[in-house]
Amino acid sequence: MRVAPAAFVPANVRAPIAQFQAALTHGHPTALAASDLTAYAIASLAEGTSPTSLISALRHYAESQRTTYHLEWLGDLWLRAGASDQQSYISAGWDECLGVLASVDRAVPRLGDEADPCTATGEGWVAEEAFATGLLCFLLHRGQPRRAVCRGAATGGDSDSIASIAGALAGACLGISSWPQAWIDRIEYGEQIGPIARDLAAMTDLRS
Repeated sequence: MRVAPAAFVPANVRAPIAQFQAALTHGHPTALAASDLTAYAIASLAEGTSPTSLISALRHYAESQRTTYHLEWLGDLWLRAGASDQQSYISAGWDECLGVLASVDRAVPRLGDEADPCTATGEGWVAEEAFATGLLCFLLHRGQPRRAVCRGAATGGDSDSIASIAGALAGACLGISSWPQAWIDRIEYGEQIGPIARDLAAMTDLRS
């Protein structure tokens, strides 16, 4: 859930930065791939990708990255994990992410409002499930950012992570004006974060 700011760095370094910040505390390849995928999803929505085509875009991105190991940033992490080579290490993570994307795709048309999204995509205690369930909350309540976050916060799993990811996706898609003003007023360190967020948004507009 902490990877969201990496979505707004230049595209040529977004993936290695997203993976590196995960590798600092989580050496599992799925943590790296899920963080990269989260940053890509946020960036895609901010740049205008429609929620209805997001899963397809994410699947294409994951498949394109399956064997890409960012050696300059990750060093010998693959060796420490006991993998046979760099490509098999990172592809294991991407394959798990592709699996949860398929779960999200199946869940969107069939999951009712009363059902806990965790029952479809996992409780979020591991990276790919947190991403998938946050994504599911966003897609189930597209156009309703407050409801997406509240649904994430009320799940039976790692609810703060799930709600944070759902909120990041909704915010990237709809912008800050879509949130209740009372929520905006209560953002911790909002006076410092606000100008940074506006600068990042301007950078996104310039790239699009």
